[in-house]
Amino acid sequence: MDIYQSRLPLILIIILAGVLVVQFMASEQNGTLIDPQTCELYLKDPQVGGKKYLNEFDSKCLEMKSLNP
Repeated sequence: MDIYQSRLPLILIIILAGVLVVQFMASEQNGTLIDPQTCELYLKDPQVGGKKYLNEFDSKCLEMKSLNP
């Protein structure tokens, strides 16, 4: 029984690390994007292929737009 008790934490760590990698890869596809014309943040919906605007604006993009009229 001592053999299994020493392997159990290692197996759990490997499984949890795998879950974290899968979550990270899944969140990369649904990342927040910036509309270059309006500087508004949006999410891309992979199921429909449309955009969902978040009614928030990127401050860096707005600064760049104000510098370059």
